[in-house]
Amino acid sequence: MTNPDLRRNPHLYEVNACIFINRMSRKYRQTLTLMTVPDEEWQMVIRQGFDLVWLMGVWQRSSDSRQEALRHPELRLEFDRALPGWTDEDVSGSPYAIHAYELNPLLGQKTELAQLKSKLNRLGLRLILDFVPNHLACDHPWVSSHPGRFIQGKGTDLQIHPDWFFSHDGSTYLAHGKDPNFPPWTDTVQVNFYSPDLRQALIDELKRIKDIADGVRCDMAMLALNDVFGRVWGKFTDYPRPETEFWTEAIGQVKQERPDFIFLAEAYWDLERQLQQLGFDFTYDKTLYDRLRYANNGDVRNHLMADKPYQRHSVHFIENHDEQRAVTAFGRERSLAAAVAVSTVPGLRLFHAGQLEGNHTRLPVQLIRGPEEAIDIDVWRFYERLLAACNSPVFHDGEWGLLDFNRDGQDSVNHLNVLAWYWQYKEQVKIVVVNYSEKPSQGWLRLPLGFESTQKVSLPDELLVQLRNIPQNTQRAGDSTLNSNPGSPKFWT
Repeated sequence: MTNPDLRRNPHLYEVNACIFINRMSRKYRQTLTLMTVPDEEWQMVIRQGFDLVWLMGVWQRSSDSRQEALRHPELRLEFDRALPGWTDEDVSGSPYAIHAYELNPLLGQKTELAQLKSKLNRLGLRLILDFVPNHLACDHPWVSSHPGRFIQGKGTDLQIHPDWFFSHDGSTYLAHGKDPNFPPWTDTVQVNFYSPDLRQALIDELKRIKDIADGVRCDMAMLALNDVFGRVWGKFTDYPRPETEFWTEAIGQVKQERPDFIFLAEAYWDLERQLQQLGFDFTYDKTLYDRLRYANNGDVRNHLMADKPYQRHSVHFIENHDEQRAVTAFGRERSLAAAVAVSTVPGLRLFHAGQLEGNHTRLPVQLIRGPEEAIDIDVWRFYERLLAACNSPVFHDGEWGLLDFNRDGQDSVNHLNVLAWYWQYKEQVKIVVVNYSEKPSQGWLRLPLGFESTQKVSLPDELLVQLRNIPQNTQRAGDSTLNSNPGSPKFWT
């Protein structure tokens, strides 16, 4: 599936394209485009150890979606929270209500994406862009030229579901894009995945994207599955259910022309494995995020016991544009411990612009300007050490395995607070131990096979994290007894 030339367990950096260009233009005191951003900005991303950059929101946005955002009372409150003093000029349409798969004029000329891809590839980065299969903007040209590509309703449907449908011409009723568990996105129109014409039209868009990018992050990819689509929209379509899945056709056709093109799925509802089987190179692992944020360490450990091929094709994160900022969601110290966890398990590791700086403000995707937030120097330095350590070949080419962290003989069960695993590559072994709790914890760490019980083992801490004035750990030969303090992630070589 995945391009063999891409580093195993790669690192992906998500950047809000419009926010990025706004900040770069202010930094360099001139109007910049994606192509005119100085090379040193991309080289910094490479030095931090990233393989891929996802420019979120590069496509042309809808003027209707923008007006919808400006009218929406809840969104206006979100704008007030995220960017006090915002004006109408700071608001654009949603990047997920796409008017055309062409570069947003705010980011440059149409030809600049292909030029940018060439530049990034030359520097050592691969470019990931959005693909939104389930819906398009209500004013997308296909609404007038090819209405059969969308879900159409009748007058009775409008009476039953008045918030599901709209009419662009007073006579044709089209459905808004929808997730089965939530109200419709009223600035979008729902495509009809049972329509052969729609399927091929979307595949043609993907084929054009493959020439100007190295991969796509597919929004809500599970909504295109026949079963999911059929549950929501089956009774509204006159087309029979297709024999094949949309993704089988799409991924197959694109990879036939470009085998190294990367397909990354935003996916939920335990459908990730099915999407991997249909050809996706990587799928979101929201379950790990939720367990790190809400569940106990036993649930985290159980999740990490999934088969290794599934893990290698999962996307691990503690922050992205859909979630709260990590330091807000987890708390500052806990977010750093969670960052160690997602950065050192097999799979694609996703980091979000602002995460490394310790930003607190989650931005609504309609904003094209963000607030100025002070950098949390301690968080920044932590991520510098973490990313430098994770850039080692052992975390990419090595073999991974869980380690047992056992009771130390006392009555306490605080050893259950600790998560532990190792990576081994040739003669090198790295051990990761995270006390994922607010309490001091201790226990016995059983080292990987290959260490003799009488052998002295030196475990220098690569991160040298000193949160809350945490003292150094103590070790002894053979199985190591460890005193682990709250929120103390450790790397040992």
